Amino acid sequence: MKLLLITSALAGSFAFLPVGTAPSVLPQDPQQIAEMMKKAEKFTKPGTHHELLKRFLGKWNTETHFVMGGQKTPAEKGQCEWTWLVEGRWLKSTMTGTMMGQPLSSYGWLGYDNLKQSYVDTRVSSMDTAMNHSEGDLTPDGKALITYGTLDEYLTGEHDKMVRYVWRFVSADEMLLEVHDLPIGEENTQVIAIRYQRAK
Repeated sequence: MKLLLITSALAGSFAFLPVGTAPSVLPQDPQQIAEMMKKAEKFTKPGTHHELLKRFLGKWNTETHFVMGGQKTPAEKGQCEWTWLVEGRWLKSTMTGTMMGQPLSSYGWLGYDNLKQSYVDTRVSSMDTAMNHSEGDLTPDGKALITYGTLDEYLTGEHDKMVRYVWRFVSADEMLLEVHDLPIGEENTQVIAIRYQRAK
């Protein structure tokens, strides 16, 4: 079926409609169109949730640990820089360092989706060929951001394992990231700990 791409520069949105149906679907009255665009603003413009993203901006020194049964491996040091991908809307992170003694480059994108009413995060790295995605929200006290997603465990062949990511905001200059492997059980689920300290 042929599709017609309908775009709105004002709303910054896209819709794909079957060719021939657009005139009957889209309102013809300019006032109706204006009302549609006004309604769309709450989904397309940055709001209070996007303010949180600013705390990530800047350069950070990192210490990464593997966690097994509550015990941490020695720290592997690295650096991370967070910048705007789309100012006020989407962050981009670039992280370098080592993991298990091997060079590591990691890239991520973090933002808030007004329609989903969730923070959304996507990550890739030089360690594998996976693109991992998670979604979630702030805790009621605003001291942590918790997202849930899935990943494939190539060492065991497991697909779509449930994972919890917890960003703990210790201060303006320190953050902690916990990665939890949920199928492990109810206790000692944390498998990775990363400490971020703002570079001076």
